[in-house]
Amino acid sequence: MIELEIESIRVKQETQQRAVVLKVKGSDTYLPIFIGPFEVESIRLKLMDVKVERPLTHDLLTSVIGEMGGQIESVIVSELKNDTFYAKILIGSGDNLIEIDARPSDAIAIAIRSNVPIFVEDEVVAQAGVVFTGDDEFETDDDVSQKPIDPEELESLSAFSDFIDSLDLGDLGEQ
Repeated sequence: MIELEIESIRVKQETQQRAVVLKVKGSDTYLPIFIGPFEVESIRLKLMDVKVERPLTHDLLTSVIGEMGGQIESVIVSELKNDTFYAKILIGSGDNLIEIDARPSDAIAIAIRSNVPIFVEDEVVAQAGVVFTGDDEFETDDDVSQKPIDPEELESLSAFSDFIDSLDLGDLGEQ
């Protein structure tokens, strides 16, 4: 497994498609994941440390887990199938570690509220990780050992390539 950090949230102006761009720690590899407008807002509000009057859904879930004696340990972007990312929320409860199936956007929103690490399975980075080349373009990461992708799966990933190609990414990597 590989640890990630949130690099940015991007919006394609023409279509209003949103992506959270995760960065592999200590690398130039990025993992963009499409997310919905409500999840974007939830993540954005927490990242900006905006206080809301009433708890949002992710705040509520985090509180319920804590009140029931659980502790969120980490989240994992675990799979990519048919252009859909899958995630797990790992919750410690006594001596048990419980894995809860989740959308990556919800898992990320909960991770930032709980201040826990975000991980990704190596295979997901091999399938969808991209490397910023410095000239406003991404290329696939050749450093990640990966199995060959069959043509049908490659075609199904074209939506990601089209989206990435349309983003203005000139400020990635700048500190």
